[in-house]
Amino acid sequence: MRSIASKLAVLMASSALLAACASAPSATAPQADNDVGTSPYGLFLAGHGALNDGRGAQAAALFDRARIEGDDGDGLIAERAFTAAVLAGDIQKAAAMAPAGDAASEGGKRLGRMVAAVEALAEDKPKVARTLLAPDAVGFPHKPAAALLAPWAAAMSGDVDGSIVRPQSHGDKIVDYFGMLGQAYLYERAKRYDEAETDFKALAGTQATDDLVVLAYGGFLERRGRRADAAALYAQGLSNQPHNSALSNARTRALDPKSQPPAAPGLKEGAAESLMAPAAAMLAAKQDEIGLAYLRLALRLDPTLNSAWLTVGDLMQSAGDIDAARAAYAKPKPGSLEYASSRAKLAWSYQTAKDPETALKLAREAAATGDSDARITLADLLRVNEKFAESAEVLNGVIGPNPDWRLLYARGVDYDRAGRWADGERDLKAALALKPDDAELLNYLGYSWIDRGENLAEALAMVQKAVGQNPRSGAMVDSLGWAYYRLGDFKKAVELLESAVELEAGDPDINNHLGDAYWRVDRRDEAVFQWRRVLTLAPEAKLKAEAEAKLGTGLGPDGPAVKAIIAGK
Repeated sequence: MRSIASKLAVLMASSALLAACASAPSATAPQADNDVGTSPYGLFLAGHGALNDGRGAQAAALFDRARIEGDDGDGLIAERAFTAAVLAGDIQKAAAMAPAGDAASEGGKRLGRMVAAVEALAEDKPKVARTLLAPDAVGFPHKPAAALLAPWAAAMSGDVDGSIVRPQSHGDKIVDYFGMLGQAYLYERAKRYDEAETDFKALAGTQATDDLVVLAYGGFLERRGRRADAAALYAQGLSNQPHNSALSNARTRALDPKSQPPAAPGLKEGAAESLMAPAAAMLAAKQDEIGLAYLRLALRLDPTLNSAWLTVGDLMQSAGDIDAARAAYAKPKPGSLEYASSRAKLAWSYQTAKDPETALKLAREAAATGDSDARITLADLLRVNEKFAESAEVLNGVIGPNPDWRLLYARGVDYDRAGRWADGERDLKAALALKPDDAELLNYLGYSWIDRGENLAEALAMVQKAVGQNPRSGAMVDSLGWAYYRLGDFKKAVELLESAVELEAGDPDINNHLGDAYWRVDRRDEAVFQWRRVLTLAPEAKLKAEAEAKLGTGLGPDGPAVKAIIAGK
């Protein structure tokens, strides 16, 4: 079994709001103008280095300088300056230098048209935007985004009839679904409430229904004074997503006769929201530049669109621009639906950067709001920082009568690591009853029993089942090998632990286990080699001391060899 820190990393991936780890900027990328000179070509190269390295704002500035100072006969520098400005979020500047003419690429001109249309809407020039968004004027791949944006441009220009025409989808399911949602809002704006409700109800009755539609329809019902209907709709949504804090908060609001219903989106807000689905589609298709461009365009129309800020933060973090990621995560304000999630992502960015003090401070601030997701994030960070008792205490306030198995699993680990095995075993067994085939859970509980000499037949079967699901997992093969070691079948343990080392050669725990198994079968030189290797793999302090003790005394692992007690033998 690998170290508890390694196992908890896997647990966090399944139970937490764990943000994506940032990759460090390339050490060879140009960091300043002095690295390459200040010629237009040097600035161009530096801009590319910054862009590839995730430093969007610096890239935009470098490309812009190269454009101003250089002779850009083929338009390449100007086009890269435009793209960098879009990705950095300077839509106003990007619109002013949108690619045009024979020298510009077709892709650049198509994105330039979208940028110019959005800037026109932001500057209250909807008629200009409508011309730019006309179906025959927009090329691939921007037609879905333009189709969803066009009705809002019509509404801004005062064309009510034009605003409520359903966008032509041409078979695009995203345009079908979100076009109907936009139409529902615009029907409501036109005071055609029956038609608005028809659209909302149709969307709420589809298999693809998510909390976005439930919240939209519920908000409409609240605005129409139908609080009980809204509360029932939110309750139905909670039956499918019992831990959804947005739905829970909405239901509480609907049941409070003194509360104010949520406002319908304004025209610019609705236009911004219409770009979120195309952005998500592009990101899902690994078209990150276009996806980020759409997010930046949405934020030009609605700078308070928190869902866009969170996604921008994720993209910046994955690109290695930690400062830009944190700036994006800091945008949602306390009281907003996205505040807890934004704080979680912000906290994890500091944890990843090895600043647990700041990470826990931010997580505690968010958890103090009472948001359940924020409290789960705090518990996860406490666990990663080995504050197990406190983590379990936080989860006590989150786990209710119908708990999520992942929360039971997490608290079970907390109790185990805090020295309260009876409580940990209870939670782990309860989690397993809810999720009997989860490999990580089977592995953790099965190994724990084997290490204690309890429930041996059942425990061994559980670990074998986990390995059966993940035969290429070095950690799980290691767990099974260590189980055989504990049960006294050292020959089988060696066989499995050698396989585990082949799968994860750089894991110090697995190498340590293999050394112990070699020692038990009298392969002493190989055992010493494995323990020496452990010391080269940055082991935790406890493991380091254990390996040094075995090497220093020459006595091998503690405890005598034991008779094999494997079930069935």
